[in-house]
This record gives sequence, C-alpha cells and structure tokens, in this order.
Amino acid sequence: MSDSVVVLEQQDITDTENLDPQHIASLRLQNVSTYLNGLHRGVFSFLQAPKRTITVSFPVEMDDGFVRVFDGFRVVHNQVLGAGKGGIRYHPDLTFGEVRFLASLMTWKCALIDVPFGGAKGGVICDVKSLSQSEIRRITRRFISELGDNIGPHTDIPAPDLYTNAQTMAWIYDTYDIMHPGRNNRPAVTGKPLSLGGSEGREEATGRGVLYATQRFLTNSLIPDLKNVDGARIVIQGFGNVGYVAARLFCEAGAKIIAVSDSTGGIYSPDGLDLGAVVVHKNDHGSVVGLPETLSVTNDDLLELECDILIPAALSNQIHRNNAQNIKAKLIVEAANGPVSPEADIILRANDIPVLPDILVNAGGVTVSYYEWVQNIENEHWELAQVNGKMKYKMERAVDAVMFRWSELSSIKKSSTNPEEAEEKPDSPAEKVDLRTAALVVAVERLAKVTLERGIWP
Repeated sequence: MSDSVVVLEQQDITDTENLDPQHIASLRLQNVSTYLNGLHRGVFSFLQAPKRTITVSFPVEMDDGFVRVFDGFRVVHNQVLGAGKGGIRYHPDLTFGEVRFLASLMTWKCALIDVPFGGAKGGVICDVKSLSQSEIRRITRRFISELGDNIGPHTDIPAPDLYTNAQTMAWIYDTYDIMHPGRNNRPAVTGKPLSLGGSEGREEATGRGVLYATQRFLTNSLIPDLKNVDGARIVIQGFGNVGYVAARLFCEAGAKIIAVSDSTGGIYSPDGLDLGAVVVHKNDHGSVVGLPETLSVTNDDLLELECDILIPAALSNQIHRNNAQNIKAKLIVEAANGPVSPEADIILRANDIPVLPDILVNAGGVTVSYYEWVQNIENEHWELAQVNGKMKYKMERAVDAVMFRWSELSSIKKSSTNPEEAEEKPDSPAEKVDLRTAALVVAVERLAKVTLERGIWP
C-alpha cells in the first residue's frame, strides 16, 4: 500500500450550504460557548485566534529546467499546552483558510487526547501526481528552509498529512538537521522512517485509533443491537492509508467490510469484501472499482448504503445538507477531518444517528507522534505492543471523558446571560447536545483552565 492518502473530489455544494472552513469553525465554537459557564472574559476569543500564520512563495527548478513558484502555508493555532503539532499536506486546492481551520482542529484534538502540544498545520499548493520524486524532494527542502526556525522540536513539529508520507518527513528531518548541526534534531519532525527515529506503529496509528475509539464508544450500549464491532457491517469512504488500515483492523476484530471507495468510485458486496483481493486489484489497476464479484457504486451512493457503521475517511463535508437525510448508517465515525457539515449534523441528530467526531476518532496519529517525539528526546525505542497499549489507553480515556461530559450536558440547563431566561433545552434537533459539542467542550475547558493557570503575560 502507498503511504499517500487517497482523497475524494470535493463536491460543489457551496450554493446550498456555507462550507467555508472559518464559518464552520466559528459556528461550532459559537454553539460550544453556550455550554461554557463561567469562562473568563476574553479567554474564549483568545482560544479562537491563531498564534502565528506564515505564507511563503519560493522558486523550484523542475526536471525540465524550468523554474516554478510554489506557495506554502504554516499556521500555529495555539501553544498553551506546548509546541505546535500538525501535518504538512500537498494538494492543488489547498487554501490558507483550510490550513487555519485544520490547525484549530489540531488544538482541540491535542487538548482532548491530553498530549502536551498545541495545534498547527501547513502545506504547499501542488499536485504530487504530476510531479517526480526529485521535484517533490526539492519542493519539500525549499519549503522547510523558508520556514526556518519557525519549526523545531520545542516550537512547531510537522508530521505527514495528505499526499505526504514517511519519505517526505525524512527529507524534512534532513533539511532541518543540515540547518541546525550539532543537535539532536530527530524530535523536530514525526512520522519519520523507523531508521531515522520513527516510532513503531506510527503508520497505522490513525486507523488503529479509529478502531479503539469505536470499540470504546460501543461499550456504552447507546445503539441497539450494536454492542461491539464483531459482526458489524462497515462502509468506508476513502481507501488510502487511514481507510485501508481501518478496514483491515475492523475486519480482524470481526467486522464485515461491505463497501469501500477511492477517488474513482466504490465497490459493494453485501456478503463482505475480500480486502486482500481489493488491495491487489487497486495496485494492479489504480482503483478499487472493477473488482470481480462486486457491484460498482458512486461515492455519493456509497455514503447512503444501509450499514451499521459508516466511516468517512476522505475529505471534508462529504455528508452535507443535500444527502444527510439519506444516510442509513446506525453510527458515523469521522476518520477524516470534518467530513460532516454543520447542517448535516442537525439532520443526523434529528434522525438519531450519532456522529463520533473527528477530533476524537482520528487522534491516534498525533498520539503516536507524541510518543515518537518522547522517544527521540530520550534516545529510546519502544516496542510496538508498548506503543499500541499506551495509545489505546489514551483513546479510551478520551472517549470516556466525552461520554461523561455528553451525559452531563444532556441533563443540564443551557446557560444564559440572564438566569431568569434559562430554561430546559428544547427537544429540537438544532438544540440537542451531540458528541461533537461534548468533545469540543472538554477540549476548550481544558485549554481555558491551563491558560488561566499560566496567566496572561505580561
């Protein structure tokens, strides 16, 4: 399997729903603010604003001798808990707004999973499918040199993301190491090859975390006839690193994978797919579509298949106001960042379909990145069982924290500037407390607490 994450084409639905990343971030935090009683004045605004934003343009000589100029971004959203932490993605449609939004998600994710990092994200606008390895290497080295001392082991620590992988991280490490000789520079980047100080289990960490979060959630018995993943019928949108690893691990846990998809479309078999055959077919033909004895489906149709668990593992806003009413899954598990839009959240709540949120579900990657960082600083190497055991513990604690807060929020009165106006939360779908809101409340409360304990300098 390739380390690159397969992504799906973004649907043109902006004419019916505002899917601007900053609008979505603001909308969700505004909803969360109504449940944050007694939050110190101004702290909430501080937690929303990015700490540092960087935009760079740099020239790269291509294989044909021509020089092209590339644009790149790096955003550190928050450093209250520690150094910035977040991936670097290469994509032709990358925007600064998207990077800023994803950096904020990393802030909430790190706080929720309880690792000492703040949120960050970065990337370069480029299409790796049209570039050679040597061109990608030169783009990477020049981008890192442009960032300079704005990244580092105790400042801002990159990791893999869309269309970047362990090889990309190796180039980042080497570039940073050349620029900072005589130091232990391995903690400056995570997701590296094992031979350069990478951690056991890092490549599978995000997909494995999806399984751990789902298993723990199901122990709460909130979904009738679905107490664990054994025997569950699973649909996965996206068959890149995260989607494939999740499919394999869910299958090993007894689940039945009935449909998967990539950017070209999907395949469906009600009796369950042979994942080994899917991988071979994709490697041979560049797509999962066309595997013998399967039905071909579009990515839109795949989302609407009847199943127990739907795992969107592609791009954001794949479930939106135009298709949310057609979702037939009993549970949605967000392996991708923001695959469910705000208006879709409301529709799904009305239909009693829980959504296990992204900042919880896909936190396995940053968790094992943290373990890699610790191993690099201490010049240690942990065995796979130790890494997975520690990660499972973190994921389960985070799920428990979200479920506890969700239970509390579901039974208390909504806050009001005028106590006499406070009333029981209405039963309308827009006002029901969902798991996303509970997760964000946990994260924001933790960050606010540390912010006030540290004090505002000077």
